[in-house]
Amino acid sequence: MSDKKTLKVTLVRSPIGTRGSHRDTVLGLGLKKINQTRELEDTPAVRGMITKVSYLVKVEG
Repeated sequence: MSDKKTLKVTLVRSPIGTRGSHRDTVLGLGLKKINQTRELEDTPAVRGMITKVSYLVKVEG
């Protein structure tokens, strides 16, 4: 078993019409399509990215 904690991040709203930096952040999380889910390592950097675009994504711990 892995000791690293992960977060499931799902894109639930379209980044169209949002700030360019927010679109870049969504891409940085590896999300390209609505309802796409990625499992990411729980790091302060990833947490900051999720906080920045919290209105576009859903997070499960």
